[in-house]
Amino acid sequence: MKRTATLWFLATLVATSTVRAQELKPGDTLSQQNWQLAKDLLPPEILRHYERGEYVSPILAWENGRQKWSADFLEATARNATELALDAKGSIVDKATGKRPAYMRGFPFPNVTADDPQAALKILWNHYLYWWNNGNLRNYVEINWVSSKGVERKATQDVYFLYYQGQPRQYIPTSNPDDLLTQLLATTVKPADLNGTAALSWRYRDPEKRDSSWAYVPALRRVRAVSPTNRSDGFLGSDMSQDDGPFFDGKPEDFNWKLAGEQDILRLTDPYSLDGEQHRVQLPSGGWRGIWKKVPMVGFQDPSWQGSPWAPLGTALARRRCWVIEAVPKDTYYLFGKIQLYIDKETYHGAYNRKFNWSGELVNIYVVFADLNGSSGGDGDYYGAGNIVYQGAENLKLSRATVITAPPDQADPPNDRRIKLDPQFFSAQSLVRAGK
Repeated sequence: MKRTATLWFLATLVATSTVRAQELKPGDTLSQQNWQLAKDLLPPEILRHYERGEYVSPILAWENGRQKWSADFLEATARNATELALDAKGSIVDKATGKRPAYMRGFPFPNVTADDPQAALKILWNHYLYWWNNGNLRNYVEINWVSSKGVERKATQDVYFLYYQGQPRQYIPTSNPDDLLTQLLATTVKPADLNGTAALSWRYRDPEKRDSSWAYVPALRRVRAVSPTNRSDGFLGSDMSQDDGPFFDGKPEDFNWKLAGEQDILRLTDPYSLDGEQHRVQLPSGGWRGIWKKVPMVGFQDPSWQGSPWAPLGTALARRRCWVIEAVPKDTYYLFGKIQLYIDKETYHGAYNRKFNWSGELVNIYVVFADLNGSSGGDGDYYGAGNIVYQGAENLKLSRATVITAPPDQADPPNDRRIKLDPQFFSAQSLVRAGK
């Protein structure tokens, strides 16, 4: 009996050691040779790219505790744990008054538990406050329409975001008569046939008030209102929508939310950021410009690349624990019937945004990268310090993708954070001026 027990123990030990030896470790590379090791760590539609040899990614370590936050962010987070709650509509309110707080900073819900019926919505609000911590921004980016044969067309966008919550007070407008939460102005710079096409969007704090959106098309020479439902449509005919934004930018109260679970995943990361690298220059008008690395960031940018034209390059995969939350839109005219989001349990970075049609079929996956916060000039103010950019939305039915990356034809394109923006900039008049 003792010999049998000993043999069983040794067999179990060998089996366990074999499994451990086959696990992906930092320093490994995930490729067609070992794709099976990521079977339960990647969405199946992403794993298939590695199985077919279309994607290749190094594996890096990203342990909990490496993300840094400003002191005021952490202090606000601690206060929020006892002072904030969600109301029946899904809006953040002060527990004492039942009213929406005039100013929010830090994670509103630092102690999310899986048994909380409002967990999914709290996770999403944490994600938004993480992102708004980066501050008002301006990004000059290239949108690429990519087929299996390569880039079919591209457009350069000049994009501005103004946030009324989440960032340090000095960057927030002192007056907010329209009770806004965010504002967006995006203008197409290139190509010539799209030049001047512009979009403007206002999001209100009032949970009952739908977003206001307008578009300017130079050929029509007029501003027209756009239905909030159209936020799910392809932006400029691409496979990305306005509700995608940096990861997911829908209005939380416009959806019904539930927590689907949590799991370990492999997610795209900025390897330079994980190594502590950041490059920023202070702008004369205030704020900081991040300098992107001059490296290929997507497959079609590297002539020697043999995989998918929209494969992420210059990035790495890191194992992280994520919440998985799901949303069903309240508006039945919304393009997608369900959205599934993978959000980091510690940092609240987004990772994967999976979209299903109203029949329950997966039709699109939006993949974004994450980075570690950095401090500009050693001032102790920590926010996103990315060195690369990759945001890719893959149309799974049509085998194509839309990828956002840095414009290769500019030395240091605007990648600006913590800039001061005038609310008057986000007006119909600005929309027309931007379009001329």
